[in-house]
Formats: sequence, structure tokens, C-alpha cells
Amino acid sequence: MEVLVLPQGQRLDVPHGENLLTALQQNGVPISYSCMAGRCGTCRCRVVDGDIHEAGGYAFHNADHQPERHVLACQSVVTGACTIEIPEPDEVVVHPARIVKATVTALEDLSHDVRMIRLAPAKPLSFSPGQYAMLQFTPDHIRPYSMARLASDGELEFHVRMVPDGRVTSYIRDTLKAGDTVRVSGPLGTSYLRTRNEDPILCIAGGTGLAPVLSIVRGAIEAGLPNPIHLYFGIRSPRDAYGLHWLDELAQRHPRLRVEVVSTLPGHASDMRSDLRTGLVTEAVAQDFDALGGWRAYLCGAPPMVDAATLLLRDKGVRPEHIYADAFYASGT
Repeated sequence: MEVLVLPQGQRLDVPHGENLLTALQQNGVPISYSCMAGRCGTCRCRVVDGDIHEAGGYAFHNADHQPERHVLACQSVVTGACTIEIPEPDEVVVHPARIVKATVTALEDLSHDVRMIRLAPAKPLSFSPGQYAMLQFTPDHIRPYSMARLASDGELEFHVRMVPDGRVTSYIRDTLKAGDTVRVSGPLGTSYLRTRNEDPILCIAGGTGLAPVLSIVRGAIEAGLPNPIHLYFGIRSPRDAYGLHWLDELAQRHPRLRVEVVSTLPGHASDMRSDLRTGLVTEAVAQDFDALGGWRAYLCGAPPMVDAATLLLRDKGVRPEHIYADAFYASGT
């Protein structure tokens, strides 16, 4: 049977029941992948037509409510003639998923409810700016968190919001200490920095969604990207702001970086920066831009913010395939 791969237009002879990712790799078709187990979403592709069966039904990868059908190549088999589309073949990243042991080197409170964890991995962990990893503190305390720095930094940094009565965050707050061992699995996620274009970049971060956005901006600076970058950091109230000195430092290093900090609730003059805006972060973006055609956007934060921002950016002209998001889902664990 035949598989037509877009946009390359390559035609492959693939046996019935062949794993799609394996078939693409054997025929030299560029496609991103990592975990090979259906967790990271990196090998997502679009089924234009034909017969592809995806084991497990990974419906969350169609969370953008588009009528198109998407599948994970690593979890799919070819069951008939079909046409698939590989997204951004010139932006392929391959970071084989690894499980590494890491040692806690630092714990620091960044705000009243955000704690930073720094880890020194026993072996290097390769990842792209914007990706995340699964942290296992004990067999009963496991949660995904985004890297805030770069793979080249050597140490891994994570920003954790302390959820009241949260099982994992309570462990981090009350028990975790420097010198403890943490198991790190990754990388995961598709909202990583694309470097092979000069399109303007819009980053919208909510809360600890600032962590992957910091990684993305740091990655853009390290890569020497000339792209203009507009970064919007949305917080609930002025007391929730953190990392502002990092944002100021990055703005000094990248002459085309503009930063806006937006608080949903107003605060007292004594605890507000002079440049702090009030309102929803999506309202600020809507006020600042009439159109965003040709832009690329990275959205990091809670699902309601990501969903609202996605609708806004599409209305402003951002192509759906150029909106990258790994929403943060709250957990009582």
C-alpha cells in the first residue's frame, strides 16, 4: 500500500500494519519524536485522508477543536492507502527520551506561593527550550514541570506553584531538601522554540507558565535569533509576580524584546511596578495588536488562559499551526 507524505510529496510503500513512525524513519522522512510511547506528543502529524489506526485514542492531541484528524506516529499503524502531513519538517527536533537521576542543589522561594527547584542531573538531558519533564520525588510523588533554563546550563531549574493541600507540592514544601535524589523523565512537549524563521514571536505566560517562556526567550538569545519578541506575563495579583529581574535582564540582552506584566487584580501602589498593567493578559494583547498575521505564539499556563489566548490569536490572524501550547493542568496530587 502507499503512503503520501506532505509537504514533501514523498510516496512510500508501507506494508499493512506497519508502525507509522517506523515507516517514516526507515524512509528518511524528517519527523520529530522523543518518548516513543505516546506521552510527549512530539511526533504528532495530521491525517489528510485514508486509513491510519492509532492505538489508545490520544484525543487530547486534538484539543484545539479543529476538524482535522491528528495522530501520534509512534502509536499509529498504517491500515490502508493514506496521506499524512508532517508539521514543520524544517523544525524537526529529536531528543531521545531518557530517565536520569538528579540531585537537588537548591530550593528557593520566588514568591509567596512559587518555589524554585534546581537539579544537577547525573547525565546530561537534551531538550529544546519550552519543553518539560516528569519529576519523580518518590513513587507516590510525581508531577510534570517545565524547564526554565537551557540544556547547555548543566543544571535543571523548575518553578513550582505551591497548591494548598497538594500532595506533591506539600512534599516539596515540607520534605524535599538539598542533596535529595529526584528521577527526571523527558523531554516532553511540543511547545518548543522554533529557530529556523524570522517571524515575530509572541509569548503569553500565566503564573508558573513563565518558566518555559523564560527558557524560550533564553534559547532565542543563545541562538542569536533576530526575531522581535513580545512577552506577556499574566498574574492574579501584584503579590504573585516573580522573576521580574530575570525579565529585565533578558530585555537588556535582546534589544527587540518587549515585556508586559499584567495583573488581573489591582494592588496597592507600594507593591506595584510602575509598568504593571491591570486586567486580563488576553485583554492586554488585544489592546496592543490589531493584527498578528505572520507571527508565531507560545502559550504557557492554565487551560482557560491558553484556550482564550488561542481563540484571540486566531482572530488576529495567527495561523493555527503557529500557535504552540502545552497547557498546565491542575492536580490534587
